[in-house]
Amino acid sequence: MSNVVVVVIVFQVECVAIAPVKGKWRHPILVFFPVTAIERARILKQVKDWFRQTIAANHVENTRKLADPGEFNINPFLAPYLAAFLTGGLSSGAVARALVYPRVLGTSITTSFGTNMQNFISDVLKNSFGSMVAGIDIEFVDTVDGRRKYCQVKLGPNTINRDDVDSIHGHFKAARNLGKTNKVPVAHGDLVVGILYGGPGEESGHYRKLRDDHDYPLYIGADFWHRLTGHPPFYDELRHSIAEVAAEANGAELVEEVIAALAQTAEVKRLAGEDV
Repeated sequence: MSNVVVVVIVFQVECVAIAPVKGKWRHPILVFFPVTAIERARILKQVKDWFRQTIAANHVENTRKLADPGEFNINPFLAPYLAAFLTGGLSSGAVARALVYPRVLGTSITTSFGTNMQNFISDVLKNSFGSMVAGIDIEFVDTVDGRRKYCQVKLGPNTINRDDVDSIHGHFKAARNLGKTNKVPVAHGDLVVGILYGGPGEESGHYRKLRDDHDYPLYIGADFWHRLTGHPPFYDELRHSIAEVAAEANGAELVEEVIAALAQTAEVKRLAGEDV
């Protein structure tokens, strides 16, 4: 049995192994095949569907709500100033515009995107790379070093807080302990944090604490998607896919309707000094 070679073929989602009929495993050789072009195309389609059905649809719904002044925490001192600064004059329409624009182009879509990112992880990534280990979002074979990684997935380079550092560290410790219990050793360096977008050097101090104090690798942006799919341009393809969905969006008419409706409310008219 000493000369028997064990070949483990890894297809990212499942493993097929050729083993000796008798005896113990001897010096396994890992043969890795990256995610196929068909699988990559499927992931990109899922991303587009998710963005269209979740992010874009919620953005439209949340925009419609802004016709109600109760949706805003209005500063009565700043709102008229910002209206005049934005439009060059003070009117109920100008005030409504100054209120709606920041919400539509900033906080509304940003909050929705962050809130629904868990759906992205569950519906898109976990569908192909889901983990059975509590506290681990996905498992995948790293196409750069060929090792199986246990990954917590985060949205962007500034999207965790101080409490998240302890939470992630606790999940990773539990995963290692579970591996020991099940006699499946998990190397510390195989517990990683994957960040969906961003670039090296953009990560916050909380991420750096995970990396520098706890020695957990950070895979950020293009590096994460390359290691996940084995396809270096995948990050750019992902951004392009979302841009294609974005090109379908035309909210100009809706925004103008919402501004017009908001401008007719008593609250906004009073801010502009108009008769109610």
